[in-house]
Amino acid sequence: MDKYIGLDVHATSTTFAVMSSSGKRLGTYVEETTGESLVERLKTIAGKRHVCLEEGTQSTWLYEVLSPHAEQVVVVGVSDSRGPKSDERDAFSLAQQLRIGAIDRRVFKETGTYTRLRELARTHMMIVQDVVRVQNRIRALYRSRGVAAAGRTVYSVDGRQPWLAKLPEAQHSAATMLYAQYDAVQEVRKKAEKALVEEARRHPISRVLETCPGLGPIRVAQLTPIVVSPSRFRTKRQFWSYCGLGIVMRSTSDWVRTQQGGWIRSDVQKTRGLNLSHNHSLKNIFKSAATTVISQLVEEPLHQDYQRMLAAGTKPNLAKLTLARKIAAIALSMWKNKEAYDATKHRKHDS
Repeated sequence: MDKYIGLDVHATSTTFAVMSSSGKRLGTYVEETTGESLVERLKTIAGKRHVCLEEGTQSTWLYEVLSPHAEQVVVVGVSDSRGPKSDERDAFSLAQQLRIGAIDRRVFKETGTYTRLRELARTHMMIVQDVVRVQNRIRALYRSRGVAAAGRTVYSVDGRQPWLAKLPEAQHSAATMLYAQYDAVQEVRKKAEKALVEEARRHPISRVLETCPGLGPIRVAQLTPIVVSPSRFRTKRQFWSYCGLGIVMRSTSDWVRTQQGGWIRSDVQKTRGLNLSHNHSLKNIFKSAATTVISQLVEEPLHQDYQRMLAAGTKPNLAKLTLARKIAAIALSMWKNKEAYDATKHRKHDS
């Protein structure tokens, strides 16, 4: 018999809610949030176990720990909770959604052979954020004294002295400490990038994807552990939606009654936008790749396509979106076919 199990996970406790295939509530249990306790409790539940939990800090670990002991482990995106709320209610709600097939925001947790690369990519992203944070603090210090700090020389070892001279003596100590923090974090960033690229190039597909316009070693290293397998996406439009590049049409009051009593579709104003439920890291990767093609790869045919769109009257932001969609489609095709970029062949992957 199938059993549907919802888990409401917290740092110290986890609430199990067990439901039968007919929807009958079979019981709740509270366990300590440790791998051994959770596995032992799961083993006491007879039948085929289908487990559901929300995305969070511990979700990847729980997926790895519980998967060998269940028929299915599903991680869902966090949704807004309205009305009465408790650990037991939340756990039963997850079990019910899994039982009736009402889950529409599943979080992909398989890593395949990319487990180490995924952790390095996550760490690299955090370190880059730290670097940007320190840069903002340095700029803010100058701005607080009426100094407009522009360009990258304000951070460089050789160029920072003229900038320091513009600050009052009282701010020199603070600026020196911020520069020391920046230098330390930059050194860690270089090590993180080196480790990330070295790990990515242990996988042959990274060399193939690096030939795609706009996708350098860092972006490929970030891309591969997120997607894991291109076979997850049957078409490029499925991949666009996953990347947040899918076009969504919205309308209302679509039908009007005719004089004969029938119904016809009315010519209503439709709004267009991008899908909101997506992987934000992938969207950033492909939009950044589009920016690189626009600003640096002037001889690249994709850049020429971008210029043609502008000449035809397309707004720059929409032309950039179209370019990002093209790059995503090209990368997916290259990955599926395991072949390097060929401008003549791959330009057919338009939006």
